[in-house]
Amino acid sequence: DATPGQLPALARAGVVDAGGRGLVTLLGALVEAVSGRGPERPYETPVPFVPVGGDAECPAGDDGDGGGPAFEVIYLLEADDEAVERLRARLDALGDSLVVVGGDGLWNVHVHVDDAGAAVEAGVEAGRPYRIRITHFAADRAHARPEPARRAVVVVVPGDGLAALCREAGATTVLARPGEPPASGELADAVRRAHAREVVLLPNDADLRHTAAAAAEQARAQGVRVAVIPTRAAVQGIAALAVHEPDRSFDEDVVAMTSAAGATRYAELAVAERQSWTTAGICQAGDILGLIDGDVAVIGQDVPGTARKVLDRMLAAGGELVTLVLGENTPPTLAEALEQHVRDGHLAVDTTTYRGGHQGAPLLIGVE
Repeated sequence: DATPGQLPALARAGVVDAGGRGLVTLLGALVEAVSGRGPERPYETPVPFVPVGGDAECPAGDDGDGGGPAFEVIYLLEADDEAVERLRARLDALGDSLVVVGGDGLWNVHVHVDDAGAAVEAGVEAGRPYRIRITHFAADRAHARPEPARRAVVVVVPGDGLAALCREAGATTVLARPGEPPASGELADAVRRAHAREVVLLPNDADLRHTAAAAAEQARAQGVRVAVIPTRAAVQGIAALAVHEPDRSFDEDVVAMTSAAGATRYAELAVAERQSWTTAGICQAGDILGLIDGDVAVIGQDVPGTARKVLDRMLAAGGELVTLVLGENTPPTLAEALEQHVRDGHLAVDTTTYRGGHQGAPLLIGVE
């Protein structure tokens, strides 16, 4: 009876505390089972509300006014006791309504957070999470969402420049910051944001294959048809997005996008952080490494010279289009020099240049 006066949100909603009512109901059932006589039920009159995935008695969960965290994250976790204690501390800092129950290596995790991806990532660090379910509270509270689109594309991109390019092409983007790959919850949230019945997911990183598959399973559980094209680099994602046609059948579109991605060889330039063995020999700290299809193929002293050698190796096997994606601190004169180099040595090859913005590599290269 007293709970509406203990929390303003309950008073505004005209309801009692959901956990308190649950406890009263449980104790009432126990009394009736033991004594055979049911207690008085002062809370039987239903109160109108719109369920949104939080506490049934309070339309917006414990906050009531919609000002609380945006997501409910639930998963089962296989982990030891020590890892679970660290998980509790991390999730407690991320959000509220935290419940971690279980034992003997199996735990049920529930939390309300604004960063669903971070909550899932915390579970990955603690052990093996599965049966992950993420519910977005806020999207449908104020107004009904429009009808979902027929099809959308979700793309993981390494820099803000490519993110803008992909958004112009109609894709929903997820930014992969250097050293911070997105978690499955973040990809699943992007699929929801795309708000389409069919979604093509382009992870653009071989290491995100399993993460993308987990996100796709979450989306499929919510009735969305999802196809993951195993793109391993951003330039493959650009090639796939370029042939995307939402008007054709889903299967035909996926096949065409997969074919375009598969026909695109990819390379990137990186700066060696220390002396190490590579497939092209021993590199020293500060050397420029040219990686082709993920393996070190060229070791150079400067970006322009290494880029020319990488292009020559890639175009030796043929090609019609070269795509250059320049990093934030890479001078535009490099693109002009490389375009001229391609024209001089390969007359029938076109070159397209994009600014990738803040990305890990000074230069990404694609050859279709």
